[in-house]
Amino acid sequence: MVISRLDALRRATLAALLLACAGVAVAQSTVREGDVTLDAASSEVDYRNNTLLFRDVTVAQGAIKVSAENARATGLDFADAKWTFTGRVRIEFDGGVLRSDEAAVSFVRNRITRADIRGRQAEFEQVIKDSRTTARGRAGTITYDVISGTVVLAEAAWLSDGRSEIRGEQLVYDVRAQRVQAGKPAGNDERVRITIRPKADTP
Repeated sequence: MVISRLDALRRATLAALLLACAGVAVAQSTVREGDVTLDAASSEVDYRNNTLLFRDVTVAQGAIKVSAENARATGLDFADAKWTFTGRVRIEFDGGVLRSDEAAVSFVRNRITRADIRGRQAEFEQVIKDSRTTARGRAGTITYDVISGTVVLAEAAWLSDGRSEIRGEQLVYDVRAQRVQAGKPAGNDERVRITIRPKADTP
C-alpha cells in the first residue's frame, strides 16, 4: 500500500501529539499558567479520521477541568480544535460544576473558550459566596462561555438557589456576579415563572 507524503505527515503529527499527551502527567511539576494538561487511562490514534481517542480522561487548563469516560479530539493541537466528551462528563470551573452525558469543548488560540453540554442529565451547580446555599440548574442544553463568565441554560430551563425557583425557555447565569437573568429567544413567547418559598417564622 502506498502512503502519500500528506498521509505520512498526518500520521507523524498525530503520533507526536499522542506521545506529547502521554507524557503530560510526567511533567506535572513543570506546568505553567495556560498549559493544557491531559491524563488518560488509554489512548489510540484514528488515522482514517485524523482524530485521537482517549478513555478515562481528564483535560485541565487553569481553573477549568474536564473529565469523562471517553474523549475524541478533532484537531491536531489546541490552537483551533473541538473535543467531544462522553460518559459521566464533569466540568469544573470558578467554583461551579457542569454534569452531563455528553459535552463539546472548544479551544481557540490554545485556550478553552466554550463548553456545550446536552442531554436529559445536563445539570449545573455553584456554591453561592457568603451563603450556605447552592445554585442548581438543569436544562436541555447548557453552554458555559469562559470569556463572558456566563452559563446559558436553554430548553425547559430551571434554576434554584434553594429558596426560590425560576423557570423559562432561556436563563443566563453570571458565574462571577452570581446572578441570573431570565429571557427568551427571538420569536418565542414563553413567559418566565418564579416561585418563592417564604422563610418559616421562628416560633
